[in-house]
Amino acid sequence: MPTRLVESKRIASGLDECPSILAKHTKKCLVDPSFSIRFQAFQARSVSVSHGSLDQLTANVRSWVEKNVDLCQPDSVHICDGSEAENKKLLALMQRQGTIQPLPKYDNCWLARTDPADVARVESKTFICTARKSDTIPEPAPGVTGSLGNWISPGNMEKAVAERFPGCMKGRTMYVVPFSMGPVGSPLAKVGVEITDSPYVVSSMRVMTRMGAAVLALLQGAASSEFVKCLHSVGRPASGAVRHAHWPCDPERTIILHKPAENEIVSYGSGYGGNSLLGKKCLALRIGSTIARREGWLAEHMLILGVTNPEGKKRYIAAAFPSACGKTNLAMMQPSLPGYKVECVGDDIAWMRFDSSGRLRAINPENGFFGVAPGTSRKTNPNAMDTIFKDTIFTNVATTSDGGVFWEGLEDETPADVTITDWRGNPWSKASGVPAAHPNSRFCSPATQCPIIDPAWEASEGVPIDAILFGGRRPAGVPLVYEALSWQHGVFVGASMRSEATAAAEHKGKVLMNDPFAMRPFFGYNFGHYLAHWLSMDQTGRKLPKVFHVNWFRKGNDGKFLWPGFGDNSRVLDWIIRRVEGESVAKHTPVGYVPTAGSLRLDGLKEEVDMQALFSLPKDFWLQEVDDIARYFNDQVGADLPAGITAELKALRERVSKM
Repeated sequence: MPTRLVESKRIASGLDECPSILAKHTKKCLVDPSFSIRFQAFQARSVSVSHGSLDQLTANVRSWVEKNVDLCQPDSVHICDGSEAENKKLLALMQRQGTIQPLPKYDNCWLARTDPADVARVESKTFICTARKSDTIPEPAPGVTGSLGNWISPGNMEKAVAERFPGCMKGRTMYVVPFSMGPVGSPLAKVGVEITDSPYVVSSMRVMTRMGAAVLALLQGAASSEFVKCLHSVGRPASGAVRHAHWPCDPERTIILHKPAENEIVSYGSGYGGNSLLGKKCLALRIGSTIARREGWLAEHMLILGVTNPEGKKRYIAAAFPSACGKTNLAMMQPSLPGYKVECVGDDIAWMRFDSSGRLRAINPENGFFGVAPGTSRKTNPNAMDTIFKDTIFTNVATTSDGGVFWEGLEDETPADVTITDWRGNPWSKASGVPAAHPNSRFCSPATQCPIIDPAWEASEGVPIDAILFGGRRPAGVPLVYEALSWQHGVFVGASMRSEATAAAEHKGKVLMNDPFAMRPFFGYNFGHYLAHWLSMDQTGRKLPKVFHVNWFRKGNDGKFLWPGFGDNSRVLDWIIRRVEGESVAKHTPVGYVPTAGSLRLDGLKEEVDMQALFSLPKDFWLQEVDDIARYFNDQVGADLPAGITAELKALRERVSKM
């Protein structure tokens, strides 16, 4: 008989489960001894609700929670309300458990140190479950390993769950986390409920999503009580061995599963980041992209920023960069061009839908920033530095003896007389030759603390998108900026994105990787079908954004960056906005439109820029680039590649051949 939830105050007497059940069965218990025995056994398997009320849950949420209580067997259930009082209790609990430690230099900031085996997204252990494999991934060429996602059959998904989850929460509390991706009640938002046994996840979800009682109230009053089901456990190693008591996990058996047909996410074994904060990559992108395809919109790995020019005209831009390629820096840019103002809507995710007048509008479904710490400094991102030292959870950064934090990039901002403890808890000095902070260490901070948060960042209808940027780390061959020749060409540009790998995933070293749309680890369905969906956005009556490619990372023969980047990237945004306005400041090249001579504003630059080197298009490089893209499409996408993308590849080859 399944486990049932009961209110803790009622189970305390040991006499009844709840008045309604007792009233219904008391008489039968008295006249039927066998029923009485069964009912007592039923009571013995009840699990108390230690916080919150069952009345807050809709029938389908309660049924799903009870099913997972029976599976995971927690000691108690905590229904989260998202309040400050609740969060303070969770922080105090984690401090007692050793999961976090206070950072007295700042206001309500904390440090978590993870198990060293649990520090990044686990792409190789992340799967999409569909009845047909072809719905998840394209068929790669013979002898080629597919890199556009991992498929798992429904039967094997059930087996994976059965091998890991039974009893995995024994001795722990199950937290029920209701959350909204996007402003609560927005027509562009989606509701999820995450079950987890990690208070670290609860506190982080409170920062990253709109979480708590308001979402439960929305479900109660909504015409549809549908929600995305998110089940998470840090796990319990099969061997029974505990690696790090302060950070339970099961890295050997970690698995992240998505079932789009049922809007379901299941995550086991990792307490870290995108593996456990299931509203982030799992819902916002993998499940989100499948919902978006069904409903006719786009769920993308993109920042959103508002740019106001000196004349007071404001434009909104969405941009797709792979992780750790400058998304947060661009989203929080401090422009070097006089008279320009940049405001941040979001630094990681964009949900975009065409409105009734044909404008593409976007919301940031997140509520906070989960940014990469190393490299963030007053020089690179002063607005981020003004955001993160209050109400923030840092993970895997180093600490200083004066109660602060340290990571690579903060050398000039750290007093010389302080000592540093690295992310593993060991004394550190620069002479050690190893990083003090993990390269993928993070800060988790509320978006409302950003000093340049856009006034419309929570607008229910979203903000209008005028331009879409793609970009990555390309040290050679790719110019600073170019504009796509058409919407179809723009989709091709996104599909052919390549970038040096980053520390956000499992990859080692600076390997040049194909990362289409910066979505390679996040596609919720077949990439070929995804491209067809993007191409289908080109419909009569729609005002399509212009599409651009940017590359802040081109290097000269001396190995140094040719472009200063950071605040000076506002000079590129200035040119992009002028193109959106229709100014004739571009010339045609084989790869797209680039700035005409003198149209990119360089006045006030503190260093000389070799514009010829920055915009050169070496024919040999681009011939090789076309071959590499063609090989990638053939090997990874094959017959699922849309004809429009094939046509763009052929056209690029012809243009490059005539250079």
